[in-house]
Amino acid sequence: MKDILVHMEGINKYFPGVQALQDCRFELRRGEVHALVGENGAGKSTMMKVLTGVYQKDAGSITYGGMEVEIASSKTAQKLGISIIHQELNLAPDLTVAQNIYIGREPRRALRLFLDERELKRKVERLFERLNMDLDPDEAVANLTVAKQQMVEIAKALSYDAKVLIMDEPTAALSDSEIDDLFVIINQLRSSGVGIVYISHRMDELKRITDRITVMRDGRYIDTVSTASVTNEQIIAMMVGREIYDSTKQSRIAENSETVLEVKGLSRKGALHNINFKLRKGEIIGFAGLIGAGRTEVARAIFGADPIDAGEIAVHGRKVVLKQPYDAVQAGIGYLSEDRKRYGCIVEMDVKTNVAVASLRKYVNPIGWVNRTKIANAADQIVDMLKVKTPHIDQDVKFLSGGNQQKVVIGKWLTRDCDILIFDEPTRGIDVGAKSEIYKLLNDLAARGKSIIMISSELPEILRMSHRIIVMCEGRITGELDREEATQEQIMRYATLRA
Repeated sequence: MKDILVHMEGINKYFPGVQALQDCRFELRRGEVHALVGENGAGKSTMMKVLTGVYQKDAGSITYGGMEVEIASSKTAQKLGISIIHQELNLAPDLTVAQNIYIGREPRRALRLFLDERELKRKVERLFERLNMDLDPDEAVANLTVAKQQMVEIAKALSYDAKVLIMDEPTAALSDSEIDDLFVIINQLRSSGVGIVYISHRMDELKRITDRITVMRDGRYIDTVSTASVTNEQIIAMMVGREIYDSTKQSRIAENSETVLEVKGLSRKGALHNINFKLRKGEIIGFAGLIGAGRTEVARAIFGADPIDAGEIAVHGRKVVLKQPYDAVQAGIGYLSEDRKRYGCIVEMDVKTNVAVASLRKYVNPIGWVNRTKIANAADQIVDMLKVKTPHIDQDVKFLSGGNQQKVVIGKWLTRDCDILIFDEPTRGIDVGAKSEIYKLLNDLAARGKSIIMISSELPEILRMSHRIIVMCEGRITGELDREEATQEQIMRYATLRA
């Protein structure tokens, strides 16, 4: 077909000890939004890295625009018109929007000694006009919201005259209104004939924006289906190939359960205003609210990561002063940050070290020798318990998928045996299968008497997992709902209830 932009057939890719792709295929048409889905570790990223020249295939063929091509490098892919926007945006925050878009390709004046800033700005303005984007070329990228930064990445990709645009989890950090703005741009690109590969774990988005869906599992191609003709349940069944845990099966909390954490009058100027709540043994409290509502600020204050101006925190009825994370850990509080790569795990170190890092004193004898055998045994137990997909415990965490990195962070706090666990966006950027496993883990932890604060921007997740729901807006608690009475509409009403 003349409308086929990309056709990949029989793609194999090997890494030492692992066959990452086996006989995989993928097709992208002109003016199509084609979803590529699968669990973390299914091979989606590897497949796209082959297409963009980051990896070279070991077998198979790639046809681009009707001609078979060898994509030997990222530069080759860019010259062909294939660009990718990664989940972690790759921009220089101190440079302007215009400088980021044409970095390394800046227009220059006579003799090419000096940059032509005026021409650079003109080129970017023409690009924005073509894309119907409302951005200031002279604004520093550091001053932009995540959604605006994503627009810069899209503009940068299309400045190479991209015919194929790969978007990896583009909505992971966006609000609902920002997602709507992104979809407007995607529809404009579709109308202009750009083919878009859309990688996402959010089922509702696939129905809204994609034309076809290709499913991968365990490094193999499963099927390609029309979005209009398939249900979410059918997609999930193809992705996981197994039964999904029903997270609604949750134990009730006894009325006389011990209060393990009590927060009174927690305040910080410009961020938090008189935060009060209690957390009981075996309870999961969900914190809901729009982006910027102050949920993460509450978590960081409780964990001692940010200072407070006023308020009290009591653990098991005893007042504690938490001036730093070490104090919180000593009090039995663990915190899983929404930014797992920056604050959750040490990606350059191996699985066993990450699992033990919060509990090292348990593995050091009186004269300072580290018992590596005990650490290895603890790591093996965590890998087995959480079903971490890793070839071995000596594997560096940076080589694991997002869902498995999250499991390693959870394992770190399980090894520490904290009574109170704060999960900040625990399923962001991970697939439906890994989500199911984390839901089961949270419910199992609660059943074992652990107490959990879960912050999530996904309302179905909050409603499914929480015994109680606390809603915030602009640094204040605006509502509290029991699981039985809570609805998405009630949560959104409280989430927009400004003081």
